[in-house]
Amino acid sequence: MKKFTQYLLALAFLSFTFISCLDDPKTKEFVHEHDFPKVAVNSNLNISVLLDLSDRINPEKYPSPAMEFYQRDIGYLKAVAENFESHIMNKRLIKIDDKIRVFIDPEPSDKTLNQKLEALKISFDKSTVSKEAILATCKKYDSISTLIYEAGIKDDHYVGSDTWRFFKNKVNDYCIEEGYRNILVVLTDGYIYHKDTKIKEGNKTTYLTPKEVRDFGFNKTGWKDKFEKQDFGFVVANNNLNNLEVLVLGINPDDKNPYEEDVIKAYWTKWLTDMNVKNFEIKQADLPSNMKKVIQDFILKKG
Repeated sequence: MKKFTQYLLALAFLSFTFISCLDDPKTKEFVHEHDFPKVAVNSNLNISVLLDLSDRINPEKYPSPAMEFYQRDIGYLKAVAENFESHIMNKRLIKIDDKIRVFIDPEPSDKTLNQKLEALKISFDKSTVSKEAILATCKKYDSISTLIYEAGIKDDHYVGSDTWRFFKNKVNDYCIEEGYRNILVVLTDGYIYHKDTKIKEGNKTTYLTPKEVRDFGFNKTGWKDKFEKQDFGFVVANNNLNNLEVLVLGINPDDKNPYEEDVIKAYWTKWLTDMNVKNFEIKQADLPSNMKKVIQDFILKKG
């Protein structure tokens, strides 16, 4: 752990310099390891990514020998950026008008966070686009997101992720624009909890943790009937999301309950449906190499 801490300190020291280099138009070469599939492009993309930096990313509390969960997130982010690049590379110059950015709610206590998020706020149109800038996108999303996650782990102060309130108060203003295909990618283990957002209305809540799953009796046969008949689920945060598509990645159920994954997906499915999200997918945590096609299909299938 001491070596890991020293590594994080070194990364923090270099982050300002590194981000500046990525933004430097004099950067000469971008080596890519992915292809640009030929797809029909019919829309402008406005992609938002919401990061859950709760203790689910803590490699000591939730170790994963195959690949740590925060590293999986970084792989997902890079894949999203790669497909954003592919989308633009398939467009005629005059048609380019596309955006991608990252949100964190609540923000960790990283003094350089605003600069990092600003570097991940990328937009292209016919007057600003260049091949070099397009090809820099996935490099930024890989490297800068690594700095964000490792700073969050180093901070070691996890207060949850206020996903519910983000959907209630921010998603319309931040993630939805007319004239775009609006996509929100949520990187989360599927549980929702923040200490300042605890509302209960009947059997609906703004939070869900393994404790609630057990307390509600969703760890035994018959949970689905109870869920449906007694109207369990998340409190509806918004009912005006018909112009938003949502891709939820990283579901990581408690392995002590064989029904846990189905319960989490039932909560999210009902919630997104009640908020009038017409197109969504909810996927369990997997290695980024296995998730690439899922991400590509979701982002590029409609162009």
